[in-house]
Amino acid sequence: MLVAALLSGCDAVVMSPSGDVAVQQRDLLVWSTILMLLVIVPVIVLTLWFAWRYRDSNTEATYKPDWTHSTVLELVIWAVPLLIIIALGAMTWVYTHKLDPYRPLDRIDASTPVPADLEPLTVEVVALDWKWLFIYPEQGIATVNELAAPVDHPIRFKITASTMMNSFFIPAMAGQIYAMAGMETKLHGVINEPGVYQGLSANYSGAGYSHMKFQFHGLSEADFQAWVDKNKASGNTLSREVYKALEVPSIKDPVTRYASVDPTLYHAILNRCVDPGTVCMEDMMYHSGHGKQEADAAEGHDAHAGHAQHGGHHE
Repeated sequence: MLVAALLSGCDAVVMSPSGDVAVQQRDLLVWSTILMLLVIVPVIVLTLWFAWRYRDSNTEATYKPDWTHSTVLELVIWAVPLLIIIALGAMTWVYTHKLDPYRPLDRIDASTPVPADLEPLTVEVVALDWKWLFIYPEQGIATVNELAAPVDHPIRFKITASTMMNSFFIPAMAGQIYAMAGMETKLHGVINEPGVYQGLSANYSGAGYSHMKFQFHGLSEADFQAWVDKNKASGNTLSREVYKALEVPSIKDPVTRYASVDPTLYHAILNRCVDPGTVCMEDMMYHSGHGKQEADAAEGHDAHAGHAQHGGHHE
């Protein structure tokens, strides 16, 4: 009863998720805990039992002041932790690769593989101060502080940030992953049960951090299409000028819908070139690298020419 009372105010979604990736992460957490408890529980029990059994007032306890060694005891002390470490290491290695957030999903749930002809839904995520912008490039829409996806349909998130580093997290669907300005991280996930789920920032990013939350709707295919149509009916357009106004820090922003989006906007946000006349990061890096290659090539040519001249003079 006491434990239930203490946990009554806690959100247990991490231990009862609705997405296959989060379910596998939950299973890894549970099995890791069980394996560690194989050592922790006996140690605690034996510590308490030894303290009681060999207390100073118990004259019936065996007293062996010259005892120094037990082969059986040494084997137990070393072998059990070693086996647990091997098991934990194997599980961690397997799940690290299996649940790599950059890896496309190969299954919808434990019994359903991803159909070969089913393309994932792409969502471009931008962490702003202090709100979330979601762009659906295939549907040509965008939303602020609201996300939706069909149930049992793989989702491919492309994630970046405007300025401050954040962490994109939908506990019911998958683990968190960071959003960083000028960089793109990825996350693949799926939601298996219809419902409304909490999404949030899991990384402190300033004054409005605690209000940087959104709702994630797991919908049927038909309901998702209706949701897309609802956004298209808003009539709003997310241009670069509108984005610049949206980028200004604000707290507790309401859900905003955009019927159309500048198709180059996410690329410009990622490459830090939303403002007109700004050189995109990828272009700067390309020209910088291209210039270095030309310099290296010229240096190599000069060195080759000098070597040829030196060789001719020597001859």
